[in-house]
Amino acid sequence: MRRLLALLLILFPLVSFAAAQVFLEGMLIQPSVTDTRLTFILSDKTYGKVKYFPATNRLVIEFANTYKRFNLQNTSLGTAANVRTINTQEAGDVLRFIFTVSGKVHWTTSFLPSSSGSGVRLQLEIISDKKTVKTAPKITLNKVAVIKAQKTPHEFTVVIDAGHGGKDSGARGLGGTEEKNIVLSIAKILQRKITAEFASQPLRVVLTRNGDYFVPLRQRLKLARKGKADLFIAIHADAYFERNATGASVYALSQHGASNEATRWLAQQENYSELGGVALNHLQDRDPMLRSVLVDLAQTATIQDSIRLGSKVLGALDSVSSLHYNHVERAPFMVLKSPDIPSVLVETGFITNPFEEKRLSDSGYQEKIAQALLDGIRLYLREYAVKGE
Repeated sequence: MRRLLALLLILFPLVSFAAAQVFLEGMLIQPSVTDTRLTFILSDKTYGKVKYFPATNRLVIEFANTYKRFNLQNTSLGTAANVRTINTQEAGDVLRFIFTVSGKVHWTTSFLPSSSGSGVRLQLEIISDKKTVKTAPKITLNKVAVIKAQKTPHEFTVVIDAGHGGKDSGARGLGGTEEKNIVLSIAKILQRKITAEFASQPLRVVLTRNGDYFVPLRQRLKLARKGKADLFIAIHADAYFERNATGASVYALSQHGASNEATRWLAQQENYSELGGVALNHLQDRDPMLRSVLVDLAQTATIQDSIRLGSKVLGALDSVSSLHYNHVERAPFMVLKSPDIPSVLVETGFITNPFEEKRLSDSGYQEKIAQALLDGIRLYLREYAVKGE
């Protein structure tokens, strides 16, 4: 690194130019009084540079041939961080992040292993010089959210949502089989299997209903949040007017559904004041723009995790059932709309197909479906679960 009077600059080549466009898929922000870390999740390799303007308290990072897939403008992290504000500029194919810093700083860049085995993660660490640090309450931002300090170790929680129930029987087969009963039976088997599989680990399973009663859709989301869910699995049985429709399918939230839910979250600050343990109302800067950014980034990361979970579950289901779709579908299902909980909806088969109705009613086949769901969850946790949280 070379020091100049007005400008410090460092290049960080990411091996080579990327021939195709590179996209910034997400961003993890961990603010601190002395050491703010920003992790950029890129779709591919590119190159960039960091420039520091001490006279104006600005630090800039630039990415070439790069475009962002979320909105981030005029964002304030408050006074409890050495990075006060974040702004972006897009000039042609250059994506630029501009950070207003508090006092003199230096920085480091490093590459982190990708959780998915593909793409690039670049971490920019902005470190305050000791003589410029002032005492202030420290906050940490993890997974694009301000996490409140936990007094006890976190217990990983899987919420299983058996669809319908009570007055809502769901779909009905020609033989009179009701969806609500089938999915509750599978949910209970899955609960038993997960509990046995992870008996020696801090993991628990919560059912949104364990009997034949009706639970409104938003209440299911509230139960997941109250239970501090880490994964949400909704179980259903499909229906179609053509009796020959067949196969299992898995859904994750569509971006359109996410956008609509983000608007609702931001409009109801009293009812939705927390995001994954984040006390949004306790942020020193309660600017709605910051709220919007946190929800938007959380949703982007959550949908990616939901698709990863869904892919593992779908692959496992392929061993016991035909697939209606061979990829994770996207839809704005209400129960998938929690911005910070990876969520999938599993259609176990078509109850309106006489053959599948008979299979879904069989306890042995229900065991196979539940085992496939467990296998998918296990593969997801093995590959993507964050260690040490």
